[in-house]
Order: sequence, then structure tokens, then C-alpha cells
Amino acid sequence: MSENKKKCLALHWQVIIGLILGVAYAWMSIKFGWNEFTLDWIQPIGDIFINLLKLIAVPLVLFSIIRGVASLGDIKKLGRIGIKTLGIYLATTMFAVIVGLALVNIFQPGAKASQELKVKNRISYELWRDAGDIEVLDEINLSGLEENQNIVKEIKGTISTQNNWVSDKLNKAENKKNSGPLQPLVDIVPKNIFQALSNMQMLQIIFFAIFFGVVVTSLNATRKKIVVDLVDAINEVFVQMVWVVMKAMPFFVFALMAGQIVKAAGTDPENFNQLLSFLLRYGLVVILGLIIMAFFVYPLVITLFVKNMTWNKFLAGMRDAQITAFSTSSSVATLPVTMKCVEKNLGVSERTTSFVLPIGATVNMDGTSLYQAIAVVALAQFHMVDLTLAQQAIIVLTATLASIGAAAVPSAGLVLMIIVLESVGLNPAWIALIFPIDRILDMCRTVVNVTGDSTVSTLVAASEGELKEV
Repeated sequence: MSENKKKCLALHWQVIIGLILGVAYAWMSIKFGWNEFTLDWIQPIGDIFINLLKLIAVPLVLFSIIRGVASLGDIKKLGRIGIKTLGIYLATTMFAVIVGLALVNIFQPGAKASQELKVKNRISYELWRDAGDIEVLDEINLSGLEENQNIVKEIKGTISTQNNWVSDKLNKAENKKNSGPLQPLVDIVPKNIFQALSNMQMLQIIFFAIFFGVVVTSLNATRKKIVVDLVDAINEVFVQMVWVVMKAMPFFVFALMAGQIVKAAGTDPENFNQLLSFLLRYGLVVILGLIIMAFFVYPLVITLFVKNMTWNKFLAGMRDAQITAFSTSSSVATLPVTMKCVEKNLGVSERTTSFVLPIGATVNMDGTSLYQAIAVVALAQFHMVDLTLAQQAIIVLTATLASIGAAAVPSAGLVLMIIVLESVGLNPAWIALIFPIDRILDMCRTVVNVTGDSTVSTLVAASEGELKEV
């Protein structure tokens, strides 16, 4: 039995093989005219995968956030260390999201595909949104398309079938116009948590989870232990559900990739090449953002706020943890190495590392948040959806708070991508388009997550006088 396990191919290689086979099959489907069979018999299997991820994502975020907040213990007793830890974690995560949004708006990796492909994807998005009764983001922009009469005709035909949808949109816009300036704040507070869960109202769910977790910390020791143990157990169930789904992920990924590429590219092989070009541009922007955070922002913060800690000393001290993070793609799996590096190489006290780093492995996901921000906006660009500043602000808030619930397991960020897409009314099935390079990006963003945890623990130790010379 043990020999069979040893011979079994690692999951990430199985997923990579599934991705390659899915892309190869999609090319053959486009080339040889198998699209109807692909969309009827293969794409639905990918849709099942999306439904499973959505099934797990909401309760995973809910119980992970409750667990993360409740794990702080008695916030009054923890005092300064607890407040500093959470405050800096939230600040670095939000900054990472802002860096991601800045890069994706500067380089616009999703806006450089062919106009025909983008318009076709936009039409698909409009039809999906209408079918799901999703709130409108913007109008189809027909400017610059006059030269392609076929596309214009197709768009006009689509619009003509959407009179009810347009009318509904106008009513919603009128209601928003009549609402007060504090209405967005009112909308964050749920009046029915079960309704919020069923409708995937993520800001309301996150608010409830934080509120619940804070109240749990104020219970007496006996009752608090009962609640925390229960939440821990339920959270573990959903984490295990992720692992169960991941075991079948190679098969699901093949179907999802094949279906989504065929659906996006249609019958034109040139559109297939445009998709691959989009992936390359998107991946380079994500990696650039992660490099900026791991090798420039964190060392700069350390040199500014920590005495006798140089740029090179910090990076050299974190080298082993970064290599381990890259190879495992898991903050939790890397935690023992991270603690050793921070204590032995950076001089942080054991008391600080034992408190700050485990919390960081749960609530601090700077790399994951940066990647989510870039991916969501890039996918929107690819589908000709112009996200407003207000909607990008929602991405900052949602990605920052949702990162608290990011389980420290490989590809958990991909699950939470659904949350961020849903928060601005975008189609969660779009995550299939970025699957091919997600594994390597997952390895890179885990390096940023671990480096961010170490940065915060060093800052907290320095501020508390618990940083020694090494």
C-alpha cells in the first residue's frame, strides 16, 4: 500500500496534466468542430466544480473568520500586542491589494486581446448576468466597433432581448439615487444572516463573522472553549471538504478548462491564441506585484521601523522560509520553518512568534489578496467590464477581509476568488480562464504571505522591546 502511495503522482502534477490536457482538447475542439459536444457533455462537469467551490466558499469564510478572531483570546488581556498585530496585518493586506490594483490598471493585461474576442465574452457575460438577475455594472460600449457590422448586429440582437433587464436596471439605479449617503454602511449590516448566506452577500457575512468572533472572546472561559472548539471542528470539516474536492480537481480542471476556453474562443483558433497571450500578460503582472511586496515593500518597512535590521539581513534571514513556502504552497506547512527563521535569524522572541505567526498563517494573506485584486480586474478587462473606483474600493475591502478566512492550504485563494468576483457582480466561472498558471502563482504568493507574517512579527517585537541582536 505504501509503495502505491509513493508511486502516485503528486496532486499538483496531476492538476498541471489536467490543465494541459484541457487546453489541448479545447484546441482540438475548436480545430475539428467538436464545440457542440464539448459544451453539452464536458462543460457541465466543470460547472459542477464551480458549484462545489461556491458551496464550500461561504461557510469556509464564515467559520475561518470566526476562528481567526476568536483565537485572539481575551482581547482586553492581550492589549497592545493583539491590537498591533491585527492592525498591521490589515494594513499590509490592504496595501497589497492597492498595489495589485495599481499594477493591473497601469498594465491592463486583460485589455489587449482582440476586440472581437472581448465583445463576444462581453455578450456572454451580459446573458449570464441577465439569467442570474445580477446587479448591473455598466453598459456595453459600442464605440470603435462600427467597422465590424457583424459584431454590432449581434450585440444589438442581444440587447433587443433584454428589455426587461434594462427596465429592472433603471429601477435599481433610481432606488440607489434616492438612498442616503450612509446606505452602503447600512447594507453591510445583515438583517437576516441566513438570507445573507444564501445570497452570498459577502460583506454582510464577513461583518457577522467578525462580530460573532469578537463577542466569543468576551464569554467566560468554559463557554468560550465550547464555542471555539465547535467552530474549530466545523471549520476543519470545511477545510477537509476543500481537500476532498481537490483530490478530484485534475478531472474537474480538465472539464472546466476545455468548456470555458471553447466557450470563450468559439470556432476561431486565433481567439485561442489570444487567451494564451492574456494568461502570459496576467501572470507577469501578478508576479511583478508579488516581487514588489516580498523583496521591496517588506524590507523597506523593516529598515524604516526596526533599528539595526538591514535590507539584506532581513531577506537573508527569511531565505529558508521563503524557499519552503514556494515548494509547499502552504503557510501552515511552512510555519515551523518560519518561526525558526524569525527567532534564530531575526531575533524575535519566542513569545511574539508563538502569538503573531500562527495568527498570520490564518488572517494575513497579502499575496493572496494582491493576486485576487489583479485577477478580478484583469478578467473584467478581458470581458469589457469597466469597474468604477467605487467597485474597485469594494474589491479592496472584500479581498482584505476575505483574506482573514483564507485557509492556509494550497489554492485556497482560488476558492476565495469566487467571493471577490461575486462582490462586484462578476461571473465566478471566469476563474477557469486563469487556472493554467494558478499553481505557479500559488507558490509565489505563498512566499509573500510568509514574508508578510515575518515582517509583522518583527515589527511587533521591535515595538514591544522583544527583539534581540543576532
